Amino acid sequence: MDLASFLTSVLTSFVIFVVLVLVFTFLSRRPGNAPVYYPSLLLRGLDPGEGRRRGTRSPVGWIRDAISASETDVIAAGGVDAAVYLVFLSSVLSILVYSGIVLLPVLLPVAGTDRGLELTAAAGISPKNDEKNNSAPELPEIQRLALSNIQPQSMRLWAFLLSVYWVSFVTYFVLWKSYKHVSNLRATARSTPDFKPEEFAVLVRDVPRSSPDETIKDSVDSYFRALHPNTFYRSMVVTDHTKADKIYLEIEDHKKKIARAEVLYANSKTESNPEGIKPTHRTGFLGLIGKKVDTIEYCSEQIKELLPKLEAEQKTTLRDKQQQAAIVFFNSRSVAASASQTLHAQVFDKWTVMEAPEPRDIIWPNLSRNIYERQIRQVVVYSIVFLTVVFYMVPITAVSAISTLENLRKVLPFLKVVVDRPAIKTVLQAYLPQIALIVFLALLPAFLMFLSKAEGIPSQSHAVRATSGKYFYFVVFNVFLVYTLGKTLFTSLRTILDNANIGVIINMLATSLPGGATFFLTFVALKFFVGYGLELSRLIPLIIFHLKRKYLCKTEDEVKAAWAPGDLGYSTRVPNDMLIATVVLCYSVMAPLIIPFGVAYFALGWLIAKNQVLRVYVPSYESNGRMWPHMHTRIIAALLLYQATMIGVIGLKKFIYSPILAPLLPISFIFAYICHMRFYPAFANTPLEVAQHELKETPNMDAIYTAYIPQCLKPDKLEDLDVFEDAQSHSTSRAPSI
Repeated sequence: MDLASFLTSVLTSFVIFVVLVLVFTFLSRRPGNAPVYYPSLLLRGLDPGEGRRRGTRSPVGWIRDAISASETDVIAAGGVDAAVYLVFLSSVLSILVYSGIVLLPVLLPVAGTDRGLELTAAAGISPKNDEKNNSAPELPEIQRLALSNIQPQSMRLWAFLLSVYWVSFVTYFVLWKSYKHVSNLRATARSTPDFKPEEFAVLVRDVPRSSPDETIKDSVDSYFRALHPNTFYRSMVVTDHTKADKIYLEIEDHKKKIARAEVLYANSKTESNPEGIKPTHRTGFLGLIGKKVDTIEYCSEQIKELLPKLEAEQKTTLRDKQQQAAIVFFNSRSVAASASQTLHAQVFDKWTVMEAPEPRDIIWPNLSRNIYERQIRQVVVYSIVFLTVVFYMVPITAVSAISTLENLRKVLPFLKVVVDRPAIKTVLQAYLPQIALIVFLALLPAFLMFLSKAEGIPSQSHAVRATSGKYFYFVVFNVFLVYTLGKTLFTSLRTILDNANIGVIINMLATSLPGGATFFLTFVALKFFVGYGLELSRLIPLIIFHLKRKYLCKTEDEVKAAWAPGDLGYSTRVPNDMLIATVVLCYSVMAPLIIPFGVAYFALGWLIAKNQVLRVYVPSYESNGRMWPHMHTRIIAALLLYQATMIGVIGLKKFIYSPILAPLLPISFIFAYICHMRFYPAFANTPLEVAQHELKETPNMDAIYTAYIPQCLKPDKLEDLDVFEDAQSHSTSRAPSI
C-alpha cells in the first residue's frame, strides 16, 4: 500500500467517524430515540432527558460526561465487570502512552535518516543484466520511518534494542498497578454490607449416588448437616427441568399472544364498528396453515390445558428428575466462602465444592455433568478448536495473499478494467484487505461460545471467559502471525526461490516483516474510527427498534423487548481489543508510527465504552471482575510474542548484540508467575477477611433460597419453601430456620 492509499484510508475513516458522531448528537436528542440511546437510564428509573440536556448538547458533551463520571458511577450502572473492562482499556492505553513518549521522538528520526530501503532495492538488481528484478517487494514510502529502513549491523539498532526493554518494563509497571487496583475493586464488591444470594451458597457437583431408600436431596442434607451442623441452612438439588421449562415458556408465549390480541381488539373498535374485530390466527406451521381460530379464546384454552400439565411436571421433576448436583446454602457468607475452599471428600471425584454463580449466571444443564465427562468434553472441545484454528489458516492465508490489489488483478484478470481506474484503485487498496479480514472474523464467536458451553462449564460468565480465550488465541495466531507471514512469504516466494543467496533472503525478510505494519495501521484506523463510530451512533439498533415498534410491537412488553440493549459482549469485545493491543505492541518498535493509532483506538474505546456502560448496556450477570486474570494473562502473552518477534527481527538485521534481548522472555515469565501467586488466589476464591465483613441487616434466607429456584418450578402454589423442599425429599426433617 502506497502513501496515497494509506492517507485515503485514514482520512476517509476519520470523516466517517465525525459524521457518525454528529449523527449521534442529533438523534440522541430526539425524545423518541431515548430507548435506544438511554436504555440503562430508563431501566434504572432515571430521567434520560437530563442526560440529553447535559451530555449531548454538543458533539463533545458526551466526552465531558464520560470523563467526569467516577468509577463508582460505572459500577452502579454496569457492575464491577464493566469497571474492570474499562481498567483493561486504560491499562493498555497507559502502556502505549508511556511507550510512545520515548519511542516516537527517538526511533522516528533514527529510522528516517538511514538508507536501508535504498540498499534493499539495490540488492534486487539482477547480476546478469543489471536490471531490477521484478520479484523484489515493492515497499511503501511510509516504511522509511520504520525498522525496515535501518541497515543491517548498524549501530542505530541499539536504539531499537533498548526500546524493547523500555516497552517491556512499562508493561510490567502498568500491569502490576492495574492488578492491584482490580483486586481491591473485587474485594470491595465482595465485602459490601448488602447481601447477595451467591455469597451464601456453594455449588456442589459430583454428588455420589444415594442409597435406594433416600433421595439425593436427603443425601446432600445429611452430608452437609454433619460437616456444618451449626451453619448449614438448606440444600436445593439440581433437577432436569427441561420439559417443565418448555411447558412454562409455552404458557408465557400464550400470555403474550393474548396481551397482543387484546390490544389489537381494543384498537379495532371504532364509532362505525363498536364491536371491533377479534384477532384470529391459524394453528398450523408459523400461523400460516391450519384451522383459523379466535386468538384470545384459543390461547386462554391452551393455558388452561397447560397449567395442570405444568403442575404435574413440576412434581415429577422435583421428585424423579434429581441430578448429581446441588446448591447448598449457609446462614453466613464467611462460612460459605470457607466451605467453597475446603476439600470435603477424601477422593477427588466426589463432592466437588466451589463458589456458586449468581442465579442469573447459571447454565443449569451443565451442573450435573460429572468430573470425568467434563474432562473428556474439554479434551474434545479443545481438539475441535485446534482443528478450527488450523483449517481457518487456509482461507485467511488465501485472503492475505489475494486481497492485495496486485494479486487480485493476477487472480481475476477481468477486473483490470475496473481496478485500474485511479479513484477505485485508491479506495480498494485502502479497504479491501481489512474488510475481507473483518468479515472472516465475524463468523467465529458464536461457534466458539457453543463449544465453550459444551465443555460443561457451570456459569455464563465462565463460558464468556473461555470463549474469549479461544477467540484471542485464534485471532492472534491467524490474523497476526498467519496473515503477516503468509503475505510476506507469498509476495516474496519467487525471490526466495530464484535467489540462492541466503544473505539476500535474510535481508528481504528483515525488510518485509516490519512492512506489515502498513496494513495494520489501516486495520486499526478502520476498527476504531468506523467501528467506534457505529458503536456510538447505534444506527443499526435504532433502525431495528423503529421498524419493530412501527410494524411488530403492539404491547408495552413487546416495545421493551425491542429496545432491550443486552450487555457489553465481553466474549468478542475483549479478544478484538486484545488483537489490537497485540498488533500495536508487536509493531511499536518495528514501526513506531502505529503507536498514535493504538493510543487513539484505546482512548476512544475507553470513552465510548464508558458512555455506553453509563447509558446503554445492561449487565446480564456479575462476576465481580473475574475476567481480569484472563485479561492480564493475554496481555502477558502479547508481550511475550512482542519480545520473541523483536529478538527475531533484530537478529535478522545481523546485529551481534541482539542476544541481549533474550533475558526479557524469562523475566516476563517470572513477572507473570509472581502476579499469579500474589493476586490470583483472591480471584479464584473469596478471602475470608473479605467475606467476614458485617451486613447492614440480617439476610432473608428464604429470599436467598428462592432466588435459585428456576422460574418454571415456582408458580404461585410453590411459593411456600417447605412445600418446594418436600417435593424434593421424602424426609420430614427440617434444617433450623434463622
